[in-house]
Amino acid sequence: MKSQPDLKLLATFLAVVRHGSMAEAAAALGYVPSAVSQHIAALERDMGIELLVRRPGSRLILTAAGRSLAQATETLFDATARFQDVANGIANREIAELRVGTYPSAMSHLFPEVLSTLKARRSGPRIHLIDVETHEGLPKVKSGDMDLLVAYRYLPEDPPTPSDAWTVTALGREPLVLVTGAEPGRRRPVRLAECLERDWISGHAHNADRRLLHRWAGELGISPRVTLETEDLQGMLAMIRAGLAVGLIPATLLDRGHEESGVERVVLPPGVTPLHREILAVSRPGARPPVIDELVTLLAGALESIRS
Repeated sequence: MKSQPDLKLLATFLAVVRHGSMAEAAAALGYVPSAVSQHIAALERDMGIELLVRRPGSRLILTAAGRSLAQATETLFDATARFQDVANGIANREIAELRVGTYPSAMSHLFPEVLSTLKARRSGPRIHLIDVETHEGLPKVKSGDMDLLVAYRYLPEDPPTPSDAWTVTALGREPLVLVTGAEPGRRRPVRLAECLERDWISGHAHNADRRLLHRWAGELGISPRVTLETEDLQGMLAMIRAGLAVGLIPATLLDRGHEESGVERVVLPPGVTPLHREILAVSRPGARPPVIDELVTLLAGALESIRS
């Protein structure tokens, strides 16, 4: 027996089974009856066993082997059809699951609304969302473990920078808001000059947000005293709410009315440019599935609403 039966012979055999006669199968396939008979004979030789009992004047009868082969052939052709559907979908950039990495504050403050909107718009691939920091996610995009990474960049020289390994799409700028703890009953805004002798909170010494803070402070000629260091933005907020520090917080973490978050904005001197971090979408080079472009558009819109 051949290890791989001829698919053309199997298709003819299945047509004979479905129609119950070689003549009807031949008409359906566009063959002459003798060609169908030859295909069945060749298949039986390949299999080494009789598949059909031929009785003049009556319909064909399947042997036990023929019934088993008919069932297996149905399964094979059904799987082949499903495979072809998937292959066609892939060719049309349709996928079953999209693996998306993003930093924690985007997962909690940007993605819930964006994914709800996307789900309401279309039935598409599952979104597998993974909590990952930018520096950890970039190698995963390069290796193919992630299809899309939503990343941030505090300084233009920091990654993700242009590379042959990925495509970078700018989603927008997220404001960084200088805030201090809210004090009930305070009638005037807090100004930067009042914060210079207070303790500040920021990332560790070599973190991008800390380097941005020092660059900005140097341009202003001030020297904020960072006594609290953490990479946890929620931890930063907790310290600021408690009145223990002043710090730069991404706007997505703050309610529209900052006082409701237990913090309030520090007013900067006239002419001082507010700070921001860039939010970027990183994917592999080449054509992207349409759902990625739709997701990128929704995220850009969500960031724009924060800025406004």
